[in-house]
Formats: sequence, structure tokens, C-alpha cells
Amino acid sequence: MSVLIAPSILSADFAALGDAIAAVQDGGADLIHVDVMDGHFVPNITIGPPVVKSIRRVAKVPLDVHLMIQDPDRYLEAFAEAGASMISVHVEVLPHLHRTVHAIKALGAKAGVVLNPSTPVVALQEIAPDVDFVLVMSVNPGFGGQTFIPRSESKVREVRALLDGAGNRGPVEIDGGIDRDNVARVVAAGAHIIVAGHAIFGSSDPERATRELKAAALGARTLPAAR
Repeated sequence: MSVLIAPSILSADFAALGDAIAAVQDGGADLIHVDVMDGHFVPNITIGPPVVKSIRRVAKVPLDVHLMIQDPDRYLEAFAEAGASMISVHVEVLPHLHRTVHAIKALGAKAGVVLNPSTPVVALQEIAPDVDFVLVMSVNPGFGGQTFIPRSESKVREVRALLDGAGNRGPVEIDGGIDRDNVARVVAAGAHIIVAGHAIFGSSDPERATRELKAAALGARTLPAAR
């Protein structure tokens, strides 16, 4: 399974978003990660479907839309129509997760489920055969530039084992505090979609930062699997 780099525009300059997206695409970005926050589920407010639609017009790679919102079911169709290729939702807010996952698939997008740092992997037990990918949060969601939670590395390993046990080869995604210092470890643990915001857009050269992070992630595939 290939390793994909998904720069998170949460850390980009929103006044020059088109240029920021162009830079990371030139650096080899495979996806653009879009964090949608509502000020209720997480303590921040970001963007909605109109901005996603605008991003879709300039992005040459698929949009990976992460819904950090209280009632994602209300907005699935709007984000799919705006151009989301992947839509992920939080297990913590959805009592009918199976229905939501299949609603996303019916809209033609890949369906992902997200785990907050304090949410146990067992929460995915019943939905593991159905998801297209799982996103492990390695910081508490809401703000960019946070420090990676070390426990997340073993959590990635647990999620990979759960998906494998369910016969699901969908990728594990990781988001939060990822940089060149830790990306090899999380890839070796089983993460194959790497979200990075501050490590890319907090640098003076996002194109180069994307290229270097991708090289570090791809190099990790030759390492022995972490135990």
C-alpha cells in the first residue's frame, strides 16, 4: 500500500489559499486535507461547503474532508456536491454510525471514521468491515500546531490489526503533530495517509517541506514493522 501525503490547509494562509495548494501539489501532495469545524464539537470554527467548492476548482488532487462537527449527517450531501472525494466523521457524535458511513458511500465519496485520542479502538469493532479508511487523531482536534501524542503510534497499530481482522485493507490515516521526526514511526506502525499542517505550511517553503515529508514517509516503508 502506498503512503499518501495530505497537507492540511488549517495551517495555511487563507488569504492565499490557491497559492498554498499549488505549492504543496508541486511538492508531491497526494490529497488536500480540509478540516471543517463548527465551534460545538471542537472549540474552533473554520469553513463550509462554499469554500470546499472553491478549493475543488483549483486542486488537482482529491479533497479529504474531515468533519469535526456535531451533526455531520445534515451536511454530507453538501460536502459531496462541493467536491469532497473522502469524507470522515467522528464516532463520538454518531449513534447511527453504520447508516452514516453508507450514506457517504451512496454519495460517491470514500467513507472514513475518526477516533479522538481518548476514544478506544474497540469503538470501531462493529463498523470495521464497512469503512473505507480510519483516521486516528494524534492530537485533540480543534487547532493546528499541537504536539504529537506518543500513544498514537500504538493506536495506529491497533487500528491496523482491527481492520485486518475484519478483512478490510483500507488505509489508516493519522492527523496531528506529524513531522519529519515522527513520520517514519507512524508509517512503520501502519499509517498510510499522513496529514500534516504546521510541518508544511509553517515552513518558509511548503513545496520543499511537502517533498521532504513525503520522502521521509516513503523511506519508512523499508523499515521493519514496529512492535
